[in-house]
Amino acid sequence: MSSVVGIIVIVVGVLASIALHEVGHMVPAKRFGVRVPQYFVGFGPRIWSLRRGETEYGIRAIPLGGYVRLVGMYPPADPDAKPRRGRIAALITNARAASMSEVLPGQEGRAFYNLAPWKKMIVMLGGPVMNLFIAIVLLTITQVGFGELALSTTIAQPAACITGTATSETAAGDCPSGQVAAPAYQAGLRAGDVIEAVGGTQTKTWDEVASSLQKLDSATVSLTVERDGALREVQVAPVTLSREQSDGTRTTRSYIGISPTYQWQPQSIATVPGVVWDQVAGTARIIIDLPQKVYQSAKAAFGHEERGTDAVVSVVGVGRIAGEITSMPTTNIPAQATWVSLAQLLAGLNIALFVFNLIPLVPLDGGHVAGAIYEMLKRALARARGKVVPRPADTARMVPVAYGMFFVLLAMGVVMIYADIVAPVQI
Repeated sequence: MSSVVGIIVIVVGVLASIALHEVGHMVPAKRFGVRVPQYFVGFGPRIWSLRRGETEYGIRAIPLGGYVRLVGMYPPADPDAKPRRGRIAALITNARAASMSEVLPGQEGRAFYNLAPWKKMIVMLGGPVMNLFIAIVLLTITQVGFGELALSTTIAQPAACITGTATSETAAGDCPSGQVAAPAYQAGLRAGDVIEAVGGTQTKTWDEVASSLQKLDSATVSLTVERDGALREVQVAPVTLSREQSDGTRTTRSYIGISPTYQWQPQSIATVPGVVWDQVAGTARIIIDLPQKVYQSAKAAFGHEERGTDAVVSVVGVGRIAGEITSMPTTNIPAQATWVSLAQLLAGLNIALFVFNLIPLVPLDGGHVAGAIYEMLKRALARARGKVVPRPADTARMVPVAYGMFFVLLAMGVVMIYADIVAPVQI
């Protein structure tokens, strides 16, 4: 399968995940009465859009994200507060003004900042939770519907000849120089034969087959195989091969020239929560170490060290991995393995979106959740003291942090994209 197919599949999957992430914000916001003037996938110039009710839905040219515009994200300034001056104060003032400009006259009650704190939390958590839900669905399908690939007792296509130097007379055969006849093929074993017993001992796993073959020291081995629903017994004469190892030493072993195919082992649905938790916890650990990971990727990009397989990757790296998955040979592996791997990759990306967006810093969803929690605590404390319920949390004051986070994320993205081009992670 072409690597382009993998790239297309993962790009479409990521865009769909982003689109559903924004749906996770939009649906509860509309249910709570917030006016939502725009819902777009992508950034930059508008490619297509349509209006349904008060919301414009559309697609923009740069497929690197998406957004849903909620009216009144920042509350107006406290009239009793002392005005501040300076660049940071100007940023905050401009953010408030832009937010308030979208509030239509008479619809102040539909502004986001007027929602109860618990409603704000539901709206802002809706996006990350949607990504978690997508991941759970994908992992359930792959775990329960397919499971894990394991070696089976079904024989893959046996080669007629094998590489090595024979040390016994059983090596006769019409094979090229440097190769000897494969005993299994010469004895009539073919792809699809299922090994039921070795030397009269039943075998249910490939490990049992390999162990039984290693224990036999007779001149011939009796294999009971199932083919087309019927059992047959085949006598195979192992060949003793001598092979040179990478360190220059030579080893000898008995060999009949068969290898197993892989088969799916579906897992119980009870294993899904554990798999999801392991991925969430693993992603959280990666995010905690993100500055170090980016630094290591930068060193690898400029040739100072090798890039490890556990390195973080950008969208370019994800696309490259998807392309490698679909272009890898699938010998002895079920054809569905490629699609299962892509589904698992997409599930991992959605878990990454879930965890990353919970970081309690704006412009990430977690920053707005933190603001809602702060507002909830302030109100609870005021009620407990019998005081007037305070104004909505002034999240506009976090705008400078949002700008700083934007530039930090942009810088990290550029570094990782460059690293993925010049020093890609190999799978």
